Amino acid sequence: MNAITLIGNTTLFRLERMVPADSASVFLKLEYENPTGSMKDRMALAMVDAAERDGRLKPGGSVVEYTGGSTGVSLAFVCAVKGIPLKIVTSVAVSSEKRAHMAALGAEITLVEAPGGLITRELVQRMIATARDMASAPGSFWTDQFNNRDQVSAYTRMADEIWEQSGGRVTTFVQSVGTCGSLRGNSTRLRQHDPSVRVIAVEPAESAVLSGGPSGPHRIEGTGPGFVMPHWDPSLASEVQSVSSADAMAMARRLAREEGIFAGTSTGANVAVALREAARLGPGASVVTIACDSGMKYLSTEQYRG
Repeated sequence: MNAITLIGNTTLFRLERMVPADSASVFLKLEYENPTGSMKDRMALAMVDAAERDGRLKPGGSVVEYTGGSTGVSLAFVCAVKGIPLKIVTSVAVSSEKRAHMAALGAEITLVEAPGGLITRELVQRMIATARDMASAPGSFWTDQFNNRDQVSAYTRMADEIWEQSGGRVTTFVQSVGTCGSLRGNSTRLRQHDPSVRVIAVEPAESAVLSGGPSGPHRIEGTGPGFVMPHWDPSLASEVQSVSSADAMAMARRLAREEGIFAGTSTGANVAVALREAARLGPGASVVTIACDSGMKYLSTEQYRG
């Protein structure tokens, strides 16, 4: 047994104080219970395992990835346990906690400049280009999370956990979109369990590309890359809703103070939309969303600073 076996089987928690009596029930999948405090542990393991099985990652080889933070931390964890060298491309737009965590787990980090410390389409594209160049070195395997379908299986397993833990009662599933692997895996599997499950995709209001808006800078780490991601398919979601960075942060702070759930900004966006949907549905329905990662990853950021 090693630390990788601790990934998954996280708690499905019912919100109490934040949900009005005339709303549907809201459940939060506490993905910060994973070893690095993030749901990305699931996908990091799936991508590395698949590459080892089919020979894309050969013995003695190394892994390369660009990241908004949590994927890099999760890959650093998986690679540390497996003894695989890891090279990460990231930026100062990512919290210092995430960068320090990656380094502590042994990742070699390359930083790309981020004017204003904001997440933009141009920043993501520069990180991708840098990772592509690094991956040309002999023995390198680029996980390439925006295009890697191996991660989807990790999230179909999450959906199975949700279905079992909820007793098969999921009216609506809500999830913010980064690579779209989580939305694709969960949406597909939940609808296999029950085709009537409604799915809401969430994106930053400042970069509501899936809704047909322009790309723009925002502060919801791990979401809204500023372009339509390859894993996206409009059929995956019944609806796309947007949340501003400020509202996502405010909801995450409220979640901590009212429910004791200490999570990141994307979780705040998820809960904001889940509460909207719960109010629309009314009593008797169940809305499920994800606590994507721990608030410990954001203590130095605007999210919790001051």
